[in-house]
Formats: sequence, structure tokens, C-alpha cells
Amino acid sequence: MILFWAAVLLGVLIFVHESGHFLFAKLLGVKVLKFSLGFGPRVAGFKKGGTEYMISALPLGGYVKMLGEEEGEELAPEEKAFAFNFQPVWKRALIAFAGPLFNVLLTFVILAAILAARLPVNIPRLGDITPKIGAVLKDSPARRAGLMPGDIITGVNGRPVSTWFDLVEYVSSKPGQRLTLTVKRGGRTLDFEVVAGAVREKTMQGREVTVGRIGVERAGPAVPFYVIEAKDIPAVPVKAAVATWRLSAFVVGAVKNLMTGAFSLKTIGGPITIVQESGKAASMGVFSYLMFMAFISINLAILNILPVPLLDGGHLFFLAVEAARGKPLSEAVQVNLQRIGLVLLVTLMVFAIRNDIMRLIGGG
Repeated sequence: MILFWAAVLLGVLIFVHESGHFLFAKLLGVKVLKFSLGFGPRVAGFKKGGTEYMISALPLGGYVKMLGEEEGEELAPEEKAFAFNFQPVWKRALIAFAGPLFNVLLTFVILAAILAARLPVNIPRLGDITPKIGAVLKDSPARRAGLMPGDIITGVNGRPVSTWFDLVEYVSSKPGQRLTLTVKRGGRTLDFEVVAGAVREKTMQGREVTVGRIGVERAGPAVPFYVIEAKDIPAVPVKAAVATWRLSAFVVGAVKNLMTGAFSLKTIGGPITIVQESGKAASMGVFSYLMFMAFISINLAILNILPVPLLDGGHLFFLAVEAARGKPLSEAVQVNLQRIGLVLLVTLMVFAIRNDIMRLIGGG
């Protein structure tokens, strides 16, 4: 079932994203040749209205192929009016931007549905979820090991920790086990050996489980979230917009922390992590699953808008340069930049999959 829920999540996100490109292309008079969920060989599909709709073998993405999108494509004179590359810059920019835009709209719709069900939407405050110790409980494993308030835990058993949630999740999975905590204290980095206590707790479903605890409390306010609620249905759209904005700001902040080194690159997750977390969210109920989908959807929107060639943001960058220069970059320059973009994306994917594998090996 885990694979099923992951497939549903990825399928919805890809479909919505590519539908943005597709619908705006149609709206702006550009002929769409193919609409594909997935890459590679066609598995199934049909043709209607001059467009081939299909499911392809590799499910890690999708694409919309438009007439005249490729440089050097031979077109009859009467086809140029419907070809992508013969459209003005503003039309091409809208088509490129529509994919990320639809992922933002999907996030908004999901959050609105959660709020309409009279459930709160909790968005983490990035500055309040750092793994900084606010208090060390008396007679706790942490007190015996020598941990102190103000310590920032940056790793457990060699695994990087970027947020308090990372710390709690990992320690919870190791009841009774010896842990090596890497801690920043002042300008020093120290290691502490801690044996996690084994505590019986009830899950949200009422089941009793044994979890690991070391006896520390987080620094900062008691609730490290923006708690967004809608008291009535008319308030839902406004509150959903606020929640979408807060979630977007959280993701942008996390990306910034990754780029500056405040978050370790080892915290990046790949397809295996998405599969695992999809199943975990689904097991917690429909609204947890929808919240996870909203989170991944806004991630997809923001990452796609980065000015990296091959992503939508890369296309927008090329179009911005074309608008400023009055002519596009040469085909050779674009090809070379796209190659660099491909190397970056493949490197990121390999790194993410490596992180996934290391988590599996480490039991995290």
C-alpha cells in the first residue's frame, strides 16, 4: 500500500503541474503535441484533437510537448502561428510559469479543504524548530551525559540533525540504545554518549508503543508553529491563502538554509523518502496525507521556479534575457547551459538517493 499512496501522490502532483502548462498553451493558441505522465517509452495512451495523451514508463515526472518547441524544428508557414517558439515572450513566459502556479493552487485547494473541515493547519516557524536545548530534565540520560541548556544538537550517530523534529524522530526510534550526540557549544563541537531511555507512550490511534527519550526540552516558544484556523466557511479562502503563504515562506527559508549550510545537504530526501513518508502520512489519516501532498506540491513549485536550466525557472531566465536583449541567447549557449543544468539535476538526484540509502542502512 505504501507504493500505492506514493504513486497517487506523485501522479496527482505531476498531472496538476503539467496541466498548468497544457491549459495555458491551449488558452494562448499554442498547439500541444503530447501530454505525458512519466518519461521514456509509452505504456498507454490515446490521441484526441491533435494531442497525444499518454502514460510513460518512468514515473518520475512528466512533460508537455508543444509544436515548434525545439530549435531547428521544420514548420510549414501556416503552422508558425500555433508554434511555441514563434509566440511573443510574454506568452511563452506564462506557459512556463503555469506549471509551478498550478502546484501553488493545488496547495491552496488542499489547505482550504483542511480548514473547511474545521481542522487547524500548523506551519512550522523555521527559527523556532532548531535543535537547540532549552532545558535538561533532572535525572535524565541527557543530564547524566553532561548536556546543557543552550547546546545545539547537530548530529546523532553521525546522522545530521537540522530541526528539532529530526532529533525527536531519530531518538524515538532508538529506545534503550546508546547514541552519540554531536553538539555545538559556544565555538566548540563536542560529542556526548547518551543511552536513550525507553518510555511507553500512546500514538494518535491509541496504540501503546515504546519510544526513546533523552530528557531534553526545546528552546523557544511552547508551540513552534503558526496555527491557522478558519472559524467559518467565508473565512476559509483568506485563511487558506495565509497558510499557503506561510508554507511557501517555510520552504523558501529551508532552501536558503541548505544553500548557506545552516541545514546539512544530508537532510535532502529523494524518491525513497517520498515513498516512505507518503505511506506514513496515509497511515495517519486522510488529512495528514493531504497535508503532506500540499507540502510536496509547494516544494515542487518553488524548486521548479529556481533559475536552473531544464527547470521552468531556467526557461523563464532565458525568456527574461531575451526580453532584455531583444533577441534570444544563441542556440549553442542555451545548449551548453542546459547541459550544466542537467549535470546539476542529476548530481542532486544521485545525492538525494544516496541519502535515502544511507538512511535505510542506518535505520533512520
